[in-house]
Amino acid sequence: MLNVIVQLVGGIGLFLLGMSLMTDSLKAIAGEALRQWLVRFTNSPTKAVLSGIGLTVVVQSSTATTLATIGFVSAGILSFSHAIGVIIGANIGTTSTGWMVALLGLKFSIASFALPLVGVGALLNLFGKEKIAFIGLTLAGFGLLFLGIQFLQDAMSGLALLIDLSRWSEPSLMMKLILLLIGVLMTILLQSSSAAITTTLAALSTQTINLEQTLVLVIGQNIGTVATAVLAAIGGTTSAKRTAAVHVIFNVVTAVFAFILLSPAFIWAYQHFESVQQLGPVLLVAAFHTTFSLLGACIFMPFLAKFEQLIIRLLPEKEHATTRYLDESLYSVPALAIAAVERALLRSISDMYGIFVRCIRGQMVAELVKTDEFDYTLGKIENYLDKMSAPQSIADQHRLLILLRLVVYVRVLKNDLSSVAHIESIQNQRNIEELANRFAVILEQFIPYLLNEPFTRIPNALVDELASFSAEMQAHQDLVRQKIIEESSSRMVSAAYTLEQLAAQRWLEHLVIHCSRVAILLGDNEQVLVNEELEATQA
Repeated sequence: MLNVIVQLVGGIGLFLLGMSLMTDSLKAIAGEALRQWLVRFTNSPTKAVLSGIGLTVVVQSSTATTLATIGFVSAGILSFSHAIGVIIGANIGTTSTGWMVALLGLKFSIASFALPLVGVGALLNLFGKEKIAFIGLTLAGFGLLFLGIQFLQDAMSGLALLIDLSRWSEPSLMMKLILLLIGVLMTILLQSSSAAITTTLAALSTQTINLEQTLVLVIGQNIGTVATAVLAAIGGTTSAKRTAAVHVIFNVVTAVFAFILLSPAFIWAYQHFESVQQLGPVLLVAAFHTTFSLLGACIFMPFLAKFEQLIIRLLPEKEHATTRYLDESLYSVPALAIAAVERALLRSISDMYGIFVRCIRGQMVAELVKTDEFDYTLGKIENYLDKMSAPQSIADQHRLLILLRLVVYVRVLKNDLSSVAHIESIQNQRNIEELANRFAVILEQFIPYLLNEPFTRIPNALVDELASFSAEMQAHQDLVRQKIIEESSSRMVSAAYTLEQLAAQRWLEHLVIHCSRVAILLGDNEQVLVNEELEATQA
């Protein structure tokens, strides 16, 4: 008995470890492509469902797809109705594990190729770089996954000899409900519906349980994924809670239809059609899992708009418009967590630029400008970044480095905003006011690009225009200051007034420089900024 338990626990552990390695390495390989794929292929409900299926099959994790969806809904890149489509697709895509186990894992001896896969994968990870290393981890994870299935088969064969489960095979409603609950608990305890379903298929293949028991267990295991989504949403953003609500409603409603209609239909077909019997019970369970997920899609797809309205009404947005992008559940997908911070920073920069432009043009009273909102946003962003682990992908590491530098510049811009009252002094000086208005015209052009979703790099022409204006201001700063002093002398004003005018001119000059550096960082030629900083350090 002890040997059977050890094999069972070890098999589950190997399967979960292999699944984790596969998922994490595939997500690292995908990186930014994960984001671009979802953005490009979710502009209609049908495409959203197909994207959810494809993405989940690729990364072998509906959780990764769901987290990606949460991030894009938070950022406003995906509409919530399209996000629902992706989640429905993820539920269909996760049934691919059952097919993989049915067609490969239980058809022949796995150990003959699983161990070599682990060995080759480990060598690639040890000696390869970047993507080659991650491909190695994927292969090793794939091998461990199937090695775990082999242990599960052996354990279930031993379990069938030791424990008589025939009393659970009674077709009574109570027994089915008990099995349903067992399926839910299996997913919650294993924290993976794929592991739970694989364990069940291994038990079926060794005749430890029968087909009817298996179908009910699979329904319960599919419901069990709801618990993981709900736990992930506790304390999360409204988008996370809405996504969890989609999981709950979709999985529960689908399970009801599968329990009442689909499961009896599959059992009847298996008993009355020889062609269905020839498929084998394991393959039939894989088909059942996919069929009832497709059934759920058919039920919900015609009512996506009403479904969206219902969930939004039940869970209205309460978080601040900018910080709602920041969801801690995105930490497991670094590319998405970085994108969320980027979106929050770009929104803050856009808001600051809008205030600068309106103040320069006299459309807003500078003295009434408050920076508390930006302090709150920056505090949330810095706290979010503090909890973020360094990504493994070099591309993501580079994006994170740029992001951290951008945080510094946003903090500097916020300090410039605190002194925006200098605008009133600038408006009393014709030469400086002219420069300020030219700057406002340039700055205003940046705002649409900052608000563009998904964000695209600032065009080089616009970056160069601001850089040229900044260089022009610095080249003529002495002349401008001299004119301020001369005009102050001719008008017989106080020294304090003159100093105020000079301070306003310096403030505008620094603001232009800071905005120029932000533009370079967000443009296509960020290396220019790196070179400038290196030169400044060496000087």
